[in-house]
Amino acid sequence: MASRAQDAGDGTTGGTGSGPSKGPAGPIPAGLERFYQQKPDWERCGRNQECATITVPLDYSKPTGQTIELRARKVLARDRTGRIGTLFINPGGPGASGQEYAASAGFVLGAPLLRKFDVIGWDPRGVADSTPVRCLDTAQLDKLIATDGSPDNEAEITEVDNQAKTLAAGCEQRSGELLPHVSTKDAARDIDVLRGIVGDSELYYLGMSYGTYLGATYAELFPKNVGRMVLDGAVDPSESAKAGYLGQAKGFDTALNAFAADCAQRSCKLGDTKEEVLAKIDKLISDSDANPLPGDGQRQVTQALVVLGVLYPLYLKDFWPRLEDAVVDGLAGNGARLLALADAFTDRERNGYSGNMNEAIVAVNCLDRPDLTSVAQAKSEEAEFKAASPRFGPYLLWGSLACAHWPVKPENKPHAIKAAGAKPIMVVGTTRDPATPYAGAVALAHQLESGVLVTRDGDGHTGYKEGNACVDGAVETYLLQGIAPTADIKC
Repeated sequence: MASRAQDAGDGTTGGTGSGPSKGPAGPIPAGLERFYQQKPDWERCGRNQECATITVPLDYSKPTGQTIELRARKVLARDRTGRIGTLFINPGGPGASGQEYAASAGFVLGAPLLRKFDVIGWDPRGVADSTPVRCLDTAQLDKLIATDGSPDNEAEITEVDNQAKTLAAGCEQRSGELLPHVSTKDAARDIDVLRGIVGDSELYYLGMSYGTYLGATYAELFPKNVGRMVLDGAVDPSESAKAGYLGQAKGFDTALNAFAADCAQRSCKLGDTKEEVLAKIDKLISDSDANPLPGDGQRQVTQALVVLGVLYPLYLKDFWPRLEDAVVDGLAGNGARLLALADAFTDRERNGYSGNMNEAIVAVNCLDRPDLTSVAQAKSEEAEFKAASPRFGPYLLWGSLACAHWPVKPENKPHAIKAAGAKPIMVVGTTRDPATPYAGAVALAHQLESGVLVTRDGDGHTGYKEGNACVDGAVETYLLQGIAPTADIKC
């Protein structure tokens, strides 16, 4: 999920320069010296912020070959004399902008971290202002996202397949050279270049959602370079694509049930019991299949967009009232609020998409984990996905069909990550997380040889800075002082 907050103001008026770089620190892989030793031109790009472009190899096996660019944003530590180092942050996705996340540092990080760390967020390779994956224009993306994600007949299955083919072909045509090199392993190697450039001998890192998979992959590749690492809203790297999507379908159901129960206990416009609330939502989803709702005057709100509009507010409990209002409006025949929520989920703005997350997420996932290989396979698995979640299962199944037509074969396979030799790695899991179910955090913490689990009993996606002082204290104590819990803790 992309960063929620966009306002960069943090109330400080620090200097415009971060001073001379200390130069690369730690080991430099052979042949990559020119990348680790580069000196980016950090230029002011906001209050207490600097931005720069970093060059990395397109293909790490051919470091003298073609290069690509990464765009990064640095928020300067408020306490320049007491600065610990650089904290690298990633908001997830894959495909979310790390630059935007850093611009929101005043909202997504606690004041103690902002005082003691320079904070760097970067757009990973293939994403946004870094050399991006490009596939479709706005009209094509609109059609792809609005296409029925739970096909009921052969004609609808054919349409889903045609859209998947269009996406794959568009990516190959417009980004063919880049596509084989946007895996999470490639992105993790980029992190080590960034670490070396800023002069830190060890990596300080906070990764959210998919950012936990990125961080764990880094720890697997560079265990001796791990300093202090927090992985929040964890993905289980040993889980297959199918198992991951099945778990996510159940996770969204768990979150929706929590919303419905909460709504029924308040003055809820959707009913007096959890069952009434869920029945109203199910009716809205069902009715919109044959009868899309009016939206913004140009786009109709199809069933797929209704589902996206329901899913998005489940990521943050503060958004639950928006979900209630949107469903009420939808049942009354007005889909504008549902469309606004779906657009927020997919980065759709008035004149198009603000980034390329909808394309990048597919490009990365299809490389990272073997997935669907055919329509026939999707059909064979449909009953299992419907059993897991009649409401959301089919969308997660058919939504990955593009990988069946992907022009690049997967380069990775699901496997447990141990990161033997790494310093303590903190894994944070939330019990009713809709997008990265809690079981993933438990699994990752147990796989990592130095993993320690921090559990937040609560709702919404990820645990840090979500109103739980116990979690916030554990995370900040570890990042600031290097003191990790000696055993798993529950908050």
